[in-house]
Amino acid sequence: MTDDRVDFASMLASRLCHDLLSPVGAFANGLELLADETDPDMRARCFDLLEQSARTSAAKLKFFRLAFGSAGGFGEAVPPAEAKSAIEGIMADRPIDLNWMIGDDALPKPAVKIILNLSLILVDALVRGGRLDIGCERRADGAIEIALHVEAERILVDADVERILSEGEASAAMTSRTAPAALVQAVARQNDGTVMLARETPTSLLVGAVLKGR
Repeated sequence: MTDDRVDFASMLASRLCHDLLSPVGAFANGLELLADETDPDMRARCFDLLEQSARTSAAKLKFFRLAFGSAGGFGEAVPPAEAKSAIEGIMADRPIDLNWMIGDDALPKPAVKIILNLSLILVDALVRGGRLDIGCERRADGAIEIALHVEAERILVDADVERILSEGEASAAMTSRTAPAALVQAVARQNDGTVMLARETPTSLLVGAVLKGR
């Protein structure tokens, strides 16, 4: 295995651990409080904390399994409802309106990985909430076209992430923050595809990919 592949895997693992640290830490804190607490009202609040932390951890694990892993529970295609549910799980605490424009036909795993990783980048960018539109369709030539569009008062995409999506993996350093963008480019390249990013206005951003049909 090349050093680049090791670095890539390490950065994806770092991103996963970073996002899981908060809910898992809250779960541990809740258990500590519960062990010493005797007041019924406080114990009830501890149980609420534990339930919320467990739910958040499970949602993030489900998302990362599909976004970064092999999604071994599925064949070569994934039901769109699974992808939608995973995205909703990571934006549950954000004031983001999701406009899902994908039909019921199963999607190839590479398309799902790109949709999820682009969603992760855009959810991170919507620091004050906004609207996220997600569409995907198979063209007459068999190619799969993916488009994600956001509108918000503030859209903060890391400059290196934006550079990688626009120019390719070699255009910026590999970090835990840029790893999802690099994964999008890698999956697109493996499927003879292309990635695009366009800043339409200061409050509007479009990202997407086209994967050739097989």
